Amino acid sequence: MKAPASHHQELRLIPITLRDEIKAGDSVTHKILDGMEGRSLALIPGDILVVKHKIISKAEGQFVDLAKIKPSASSRAWARRYQLDARATELALTQSRRVVRRKRGVLITETRHGFVCANSGVDVSNVDGGSHALLLPKKPDHSAAKIYRELKKRLHLSIPVIISDSFGRPWREGMTEVAIGIAGMKPLEDYRGRRDPRGYKLRVSIDAVADELACAAGLVCGKLARTPACIIRGFRYRPGRGTARELIRPAANDLFR
Repeated sequence: MKAPASHHQELRLIPITLRDEIKAGDSVTHKILDGMEGRSLALIPGDILVVKHKIISKAEGQFVDLAKIKPSASSRAWARRYQLDARATELALTQSRRVVRRKRGVLITETRHGFVCANSGVDVSNVDGGSHALLLPKKPDHSAAKIYRELKKRLHLSIPVIISDSFGRPWREGMTEVAIGIAGMKPLEDYRGRRDPRGYKLRVSIDAVADELACAAGLVCGKLARTPACIIRGFRYRPGRGTARELIRPAANDLFR
């Protein structure tokens, strides 16, 4: 087992720019490796690959033609009141498992994956100017596992893969990245039972390292930077089977449901 995260000395964030746009049916793995070759980059043992979900969704054809969405009366009324696109609102509702909060033009839902986020992750930005919306990948963990397997087959390296998306947060302004798909590493670092430098035994400390890595990658994979992937180098992750579902707090332990 590799050393825990607290033993790190230095991390590197290496952005990956793709040569061209991702289209439905493209291989994300091939596009990323091609982009790396263009910058004379190479993956090495110990690296972690973080990929923005948008290029995964595009490659998997998760587009919806908004012209084909017929909003309900309530969606039209909501959209008129807050100057929104009623079709996007209707799509967000159809993609949700339940509505968590709906107030002042903000729609917070629980997706079919179990994620709690705005508008079920439905995104119209950076797609095609507003004609289509882009949905989250159907099975982000499976998408991450596919890239992990393909990298291992082509490079003979076990490179953990994190698929990230931007989420808002209760009590805090702004958005940060979260891991919605994981392969090849444990997403949590459990410090319970360990002792701090003064001998105090930790009781509740569990770090969401996959989310922290996604946030770090977000610093170089900006929304307008055209760099949808990033290599994180120097992080001593815990290898093994991990899923993004492990990061979702069970309802029994969630004080805000």
